[in-house]
Amino acid sequence: MRWARALKISKSAAAKYASFARAATVDWAVAQTLTDEELEARLCRPALPRSNHQLAPDFALVHQELKRAGVTLQLLWEEYAKDNTLAYKYTSFCIKYRQWACGLRRSMRQTHCWGEAVCRLRRSDRTDH
Repeated sequence: MRWARALKISKSAAAKYASFARAATVDWAVAQTLTDEELEARLCRPALPRSNHQLAPDFALVHQELKRAGVTLQLLWEEYAKDNTLAYKYTSFCIKYRQWACGLRRSMRQTHCWGEAVCRLRRSDRTDH
């Protein structure tokens, strides 16, 4: 492609623009009559926004299940995706779970009764003798 060399672009880029022109039915004669903006508008149409039709899982339940021994994200995703055509793919499932989990506030709740640790220490001292 001589015009690819003249424009100093790769052959694959030139082929891509040629395919855009064929799809838009723009030949050399038509291209000469258009301004740059008009030509770009005809060749490169804006991308259509993607609609999200996936069925989102209950990430709170996923989070609770992960606390059980032997449970992994892979297992939970397989259970979620089984017979579900609207399920996220595994990578998206993991990314969305991690985004959800980052929003959680970390806290460690422990209730302490006064003197409980002291009583335990005294009992352990008696059994050692």
